[in-house]
Amino acid sequence: MFQAGDVIVCGSHGVCRVEKVGPISSAAADRDRIYYTLKPLYERGSVVFTPVDNQKMVIRPVISREEALRLIDGMRDAEGLGIQDEKKREEGYKEALKTCRAEELVRMMKTIYARGRSRAARGKKATDADSRYLKLAEDYLFGELAVSLDLDRDQVKAFIRERIGREED
Repeated sequence: MFQAGDVIVCGSHGVCRVEKVGPISSAAADRDRIYYTLKPLYERGSVVFTPVDNQKMVIRPVISREEALRLIDGMRDAEGLGIQDEKKREEGYKEALKTCRAEELVRMMKTIYARGRSRAARGKKATDADSRYLKLAEDYLFGELAVSLDLDRDQVKAFIRERIGREED
């Protein structure tokens, strides 16, 4: 169980600080359950309440600095998602996001970057879905890496570029 003050990753809310652990006073809450009161770091004014024993939402610790550096160092060699069926592409993106795993976000981003380069070579723009899912993946991944590396979230992309020595969209 996490404690007040811990920084965690929580489902679609991204990186959150545990503000409180205990029962909550809400008509919708089960008074016999223990809840996390979470404050998303990158959603201003938002608070999340979730049961400590919630099995439906991914709640995990933020990766360590060493894990973050290993992840970044492996980005160049990371595989894309390998989605062959164009009709299942968006479903693959949703599944990658749902895992809340940094490695899956990297794979998703690589897939979208490759699609973007391929479309640009044919004189086409990125699709709205690709742009939307890339933004989500970057927000979640860069938020977690910012905490792990003690950076501002808007510094993470430049840090990655410098570390792996190549430009990426």
